Amino acid sequence: MNLQDSLAGSLKQNKQAITNALHTMQDLSFHSLLLPSQPAVEGCLIRLKGISDDTKVTEKVLHPLLYANELPLKKDFLKKLTQRVLASDLSAGSTCKEAVQAILEGHTVLLIEGYSGFIDLETTGGARRAVEEPSSQMVIRGPKESFNETLRTNTALIRRRLKTPDLKLEEYVIGEVSSTKVNLMYIEGKVSPETLRLVKERLTSNESKIVLESGYIERILQDHQVTLFPTMNNTERPDEVVSSLIAGRIALLVDGTPFVLLCPTSFKHYFYSPEDQYQSKMAGKLILFLRYAAFFLSVFAPSIYIGMITHHQALIPTSLLISLYSQREGVPFPALIEVLIMEVTFEILREAGVRLPRAIGQAVSIVGALVIGQTTVQAGLVSTAVVIVVSITAISSFTLPNYSLAITARMVRFILMFVTYFLGYYGLMLATIMFMGHLYHLTTLGTPYMSKGTQAEKGGGNS
Repeated sequence: MNLQDSLAGSLKQNKQAITNALHTMQDLSFHSLLLPSQPAVEGCLIRLKGISDDTKVTEKVLHPLLYANELPLKKDFLKKLTQRVLASDLSAGSTCKEAVQAILEGHTVLLIEGYSGFIDLETTGGARRAVEEPSSQMVIRGPKESFNETLRTNTALIRRRLKTPDLKLEEYVIGEVSSTKVNLMYIEGKVSPETLRLVKERLTSNESKIVLESGYIERILQDHQVTLFPTMNNTERPDEVVSSLIAGRIALLVDGTPFVLLCPTSFKHYFYSPEDQYQSKMAGKLILFLRYAAFFLSVFAPSIYIGMITHHQALIPTSLLISLYSQREGVPFPALIEVLIMEVTFEILREAGVRLPRAIGQAVSIVGALVIGQTTVQAGLVSTAVVIVVSITAISSFTLPNYSLAITARMVRFILMFVTYFLGYYGLMLATIMFMGHLYHLTTLGTPYMSKGTQAEKGGGNS
């Protein structure tokens, strides 16, 4: 039997067709039973162990079927069986492909002798991570809930906070091999119709074979594939998604990942933290200013130091210049190599701190930075001023609420360091102008990257 063919009226043939389609998977479960009728009708439950919930199967399917009162065997037997015996969360299908897809999604398929079709029972379950505290977007004040890898749990966390019929949800299945469910959420009347049309068009026209995480969807929706800057925001916090939906943005939830995509995105969105909504307006503005200042330092501080030491000593006060050069006495490397040694070392330590087990990762990164910083100065490889500059740069990069922008800052920082070493501040200004031109050229789903946000945000509100 071909996958596209309709199921036959023979239970044996249908079981064999599904078994052949699933290549006799070892975790495929068959449960034969007699359905309550006069006379009894043979049936079979088929499901995959692990991704279907044993409790649901027992309570919603097996018990109702085994202990139900007998039903007369008439042509409406199937209708009465589904209405009076089985749970309400079910549907019907007719082809072998539909049955196989339902089983792979964790559903239980009921085949009945004499019926050319199947009943699809929603029994998705298995081991899942509970709703926990966010790990990448910590806040002092605000909700402590974060998304997990279960799509329906994530949509529920949003709906609990937005009790409005205008909140719409559309589901797509993307990935020829993975068949990943992607939910599109927006508030009708606030979202831009053109942006919504563009998102739907790109999702439906996509031909990806596999989608494992929201990053795959991000690449599908991007206007510009070649850029250092992130053009699609992501979050694991339900409150940030809710505020973005109210501001007229679109949320994309991907089954199997706790990170939700928000679009369209502008550059300013990467500096906002969900906690800003829970502070006073004055405090929020001050913290936002500090983040912008920290971003400036994380990108430009090493370049400013290299430019002053290498090309523009006249900009340094005489007493400070004497102090800096006395520190550099005996250092065998130019300023660029000094900074590179410390920057690369710190990047390695940061990456090691992320990958190491949580219990020792933080200790190793802090101790490593202190020990290496002190020993490199004592060995005469770098000056004390370089250690200070790199430390300020690193601390500043940690203030950014969005990890994607922090990665961008790291890449741009290295580019500017080389440009400044060879061309001085003139090259730094030229490179900065080019980056700014690139930012103003970028768009996200047709929206300018440097815009103030959606129409709802311009009219008031904060994301």
